[in-house]
Amino acid sequence: MSKLNDLPFANLQFYATAPYPCSYLPGRLARSQVATPSYLIDTTTYGHLVTAGFRRSGAFTYRPYCDHCRACIPVRVVAAEFEPNRSQRRTTRDNAHLATRVMDLKFSHEHYALYRRYQAHRHAGGGMDHDSREQYSHFLLQSNVHTRLVEFREHGYLRMVSIVDELPDGISSVYTFFDPEKTRQSLGTYSILWQIGEARRRHLAYVYLGYWISESRKMSYKTVFKPIEGLVRGHWTRLGGD
Repeated sequence: MSKLNDLPFANLQFYATAPYPCSYLPGRLARSQVATPSYLIDTTTYGHLVTAGFRRSGAFTYRPYCDHCRACIPVRVVAAEFEPNRSQRRTTRDNAHLATRVMDLKFSHEHYALYRRYQAHRHAGGGMDHDSREQYSHFLLQSNVHTRLVEFREHGYLRMVSIVDELPDGISSVYTFFDPEKTRQSLGTYSILWQIGEARRRHLAYVYLGYWISESRKMSYKTVFKPIEGLVRGHWTRLGGD
């Protein structure tokens, strides 16, 4: 991991959490390093934190800090060099008719209803399928950085919502939820393709996709977007020989 004393975080403090069950690797314990206070983490500061391997959940900014495991690798797509594969080109064609609107971060009953449907179908029993309005808002609508909400509509019907952070050097993908009945449209993939296209349009270098774990099948989709870099031993390095 990057050394924090080499970065401009003089007013921040960092602490390690107690161990808790890992969400991705069964039977393992995880810990996180948390940056505080959250009100001092503006867009510029958060941009530096992201390049050091941090992510956020609401106003909670953290990075993996496990005692004997380095499986979580922060990854980012190099937007200007991205070349879609055959499947990704097909996904773009299949969803080109979707109307996109970039909005300020705010609560919408329509968004919340789609979120509940998505969680119930895709992550039933995972603890988030019964999120209250307050839990939803705390998870996705609390931000101290420059965050935008992106709607994707099909003939007026809401099909997908993406929350993205707009950073000095790129776009950070926070969370995406979509109509679970539209599985053939590969909406999750299309969201990332849209973010890459938006980064290129705005001449931003990267799209940050959070953490990748080679042993986790649910994260395997991230390395399909090439070229992709991972933060390995404190340095951003091309993964997969790209």
